[in-house]
Amino acid sequence: MSELIRRLREGLPSNTVLTDPDVLRSYATDMASFCPAGTPQAVVLPRTVEQVQHTMRTAHALRVPVVPQGARTGLSGAANATDGCLLLSLTRMDRILEINPVDRIAVVEPGVVNARLSRAVAEYGLSYPPDPSSWEMCTIGGNIGTGSGGLCCVKYGVTAEYVLGLDVVLADGRLLSTGRRTAKGVAGYDLTRLFVGSEGSLGIVVGATLALRAEPPQQLALAAEFPSAAAACDAVCRIMEAGHTPSLLELMDRTTLRAVNEMTKMGLPETTEALLLAAFDTPDPAPQLRAVGELCAAAGASEVVPAEDAAESELLLNGRRAALTALEAVKGTTMIDDVCVPRSRLADMLEGTAEIAERYGLTIGVCAHAGDGNTHPTVCFDATDEEECRRARRSFDEIMELGLKLGGTITGEHGVGVLKKDWLAQELGEVGLDLHRAIKTAFDPNGILNPGKVF
Repeated sequence: MSELIRRLREGLPSNTVLTDPDVLRSYATDMASFCPAGTPQAVVLPRTVEQVQHTMRTAHALRVPVVPQGARTGLSGAANATDGCLLLSLTRMDRILEINPVDRIAVVEPGVVNARLSRAVAEYGLSYPPDPSSWEMCTIGGNIGTGSGGLCCVKYGVTAEYVLGLDVVLADGRLLSTGRRTAKGVAGYDLTRLFVGSEGSLGIVVGATLALRAEPPQQLALAAEFPSAAAACDAVCRIMEAGHTPSLLELMDRTTLRAVNEMTKMGLPETTEALLLAAFDTPDPAPQLRAVGELCAAAGASEVVPAEDAAESELLLNGRRAALTALEAVKGTTMIDDVCVPRSRLADMLEGTAEIAERYGLTIGVCAHAGDGNTHPTVCFDATDEEECRRARRSFDEIMELGLKLGGTITGEHGVGVLKKDWLAQELGEVGLDLHRAIKTAFDPNGILNPGKVF
């Protein structure tokens, strides 16, 4: 038995430290392609803050790298093992500790699944808006680590806007509490926001105080078909310029629609080049839907179909949520880009992606949180074909390069991880990168927290 395993087991229950090689392999990666993964020494599955602290004190003393993990639904390789590391899986820390309808907050452990929290707060007439497409699987800790978004961002914003405070175990095992439970607070530096999106490179989130909202009325949606992606993007610009605030504004191209139909048999229109979904959750959404429908028609929509009721609206949204899984089935493997551009450049992004797909002879489906310019060009390829893999990787990089040229960012909500770390340096610049490294050193002087990730 190694010194590491011996020390860990001295302070942890016997079923908390796993070393079986098959188990280690099953925990070694998240859902990203083209991201290397090493061989860990152990998986640790704590249930308490004290167990996380013992793990980190041990790792710190022995200079062992630690890779934090949630549900491993991430798409950037941020949760991938490195050789000789400890995988610290927080999925057993899954308690909802408090729901306070007066203060409109929830206090949760990091392993709470997003959808479970949403359903729990709904019993109090409240909502937790961030809703990634993987919300039935992904955890709040993972959402915080990557700064997740979702379908509702155009109106309600991303995870960072709902994290009021955090409990974080630092690299040396100390426990830090940041933020507040109050609606307002500006005391000191905003360390809470610093941890959101840090991908486990600064500390281990073991608790979160989250802001809640009053539960909105059920949303109603419409679907608009367009003869081109450019026309659909023009409609997005018209909708936002007119001052509308939809609860979602989502786009799927023809490739995505075909993939979703193949998987779900939903009967979405495949003859159109782009489908735009718009929804409102106001007490009376009919006037907004009518106005948006007229704007879509003015932008060249061939057909605008309002949903008849909330159930039909949810059916349309389920089709959108299924997009990434459906595209994976096209060729068996995908690389999912996460480029966010200004809404005014959305058409340029989609047209440029189509040109890249044609040039490399690849199938690239695009779905997008169009209301906030966050596109998900998804490269479909055969992982057993070495040449196709090479073209897939090059096309992925060209899509990120295109996004930066259009004034965008390499990631709107999936994070950097391993997949995009080389591109992060280009986006941040030399001064920005130096400051990032200084912050990392301040929190993790021995460099044991998720090494090799982000930058």
